[in-house]
Amino acid sequence: MNMPFLATRPARAGASEPGQERRRFGEWRIALKSILGFWVVYALTVVARGWLAGDLQGTLSDKSFMILGGVVLTVGIYAAIELVAQDATIRRRALVAGVSSLLAACLQAGVLMVSDRWRDEHSREESRYQAREGFTVIQRGPEIRIERTAQEPLVLTLPKMSALNQREQLKIAADAAVIWLFFFAAWSAFYLATLAQSEALAAQRRLAGAERAAQTAQIRALRYQVNPHFLFNTLNSLSSLVLSGRPNEAEAMILKLSNFLRSTLTADATADVTLAEEIAMQRLYLDIETVRFPRRLKVEVDVPAELEKARLPALLLQPLIENAIKYGVSPTRDKVVLSIVARRVDDRSVQLAVTNRTSGGAQSRPSRHAVMNESTGVGLANVCQRLQARFGARAECHHGPLDEGGFEVRMTMPFERADG
Repeated sequence: MNMPFLATRPARAGASEPGQERRRFGEWRIALKSILGFWVVYALTVVARGWLAGDLQGTLSDKSFMILGGVVLTVGIYAAIELVAQDATIRRRALVAGVSSLLAACLQAGVLMVSDRWRDEHSREESRYQAREGFTVIQRGPEIRIERTAQEPLVLTLPKMSALNQREQLKIAADAAVIWLFFFAAWSAFYLATLAQSEALAAQRRLAGAERAAQTAQIRALRYQVNPHFLFNTLNSLSSLVLSGRPNEAEAMILKLSNFLRSTLTADATADVTLAEEIAMQRLYLDIETVRFPRRLKVEVDVPAELEKARLPALLLQPLIENAIKYGVSPTRDKVVLSIVARRVDDRSVQLAVTNRTSGGAQSRPSRHAVMNESTGVGLANVCQRLQARFGARAECHHGPLDEGGFEVRMTMPFERADG
């Protein structure tokens, strides 16, 4: 069967990322964890070195001042980033972090020079080397002992850095500063990367929240377009029954209308329903229409049991069935078969088809104006917009006249089960 179907997929509205000012020192937990993590790793390397050298206590005593000073300086880098470049670009933050790391490295080198004055003269940490000349070199703290065959050992004592001339002290301090610069720069890079990731995730959460709010508002607005349209059509039909002297049928329609409104008005306007619930809701509406067209309307529903739990927006089928009644049943004297068919497309998709065709003879094809019902702004446009709002690009809406007469609307959407 060849049908000139039209594919309707409304364009998605663009969304801009909402801005949000970050509180100063708001990420102090991340900073504190990363600072402690870096210096704990460094402390563990010091412990391992002291344990291998057999002087754990002496090594920790020598390095504890450096570790404490390093922690304080790293906290200073964090404070500089927050105070100077809190809401700046990543480039400016990196610049502030680089300058702060350089300054911290110079200060750490100064800490090294100062801590040398309190260096333990009786350190038990010992290193033993075998020289090429056959001498054994033993270093314990500042003392170097050279043991020579058949000769007295030669004992040397290294001077403290404070005893060196200023040029030598500056050279040692510069070498130390270069080493510590890489350490502080590594922490700064890690912190900035973690901060950027945290801000990106926060922006994604805000954007997702804004999209959900916009989607909810859109679905609610589209849903509320349906109810007045349906109510107008039903009251118009009820008026016709009264004017034509059919009070019993009018009373039956009023009762069915009350049941339908009770079911629809108590439901959440933005919630999904199962396909079985949607079919049950449409049967209430079709009960009303069969009062109007007892001999002209025949309803066929074909929904496999495995698809009854499929989720879809509530009252999604309502405009389609209304149009089928208004533009398929009302204009003809022939019996019209209105069918609702659900089929599994694949493991992830389900297709719903709403079709109206005459059971005998050809039926004139509805015009585009009749299909879209442009005068009230609802109908197929409403259905396709709701599908787009609920499922995005994963849903499709196709519609068109049938070759043998009648009209069909096919909707494809993701297969989401209500129980999982």
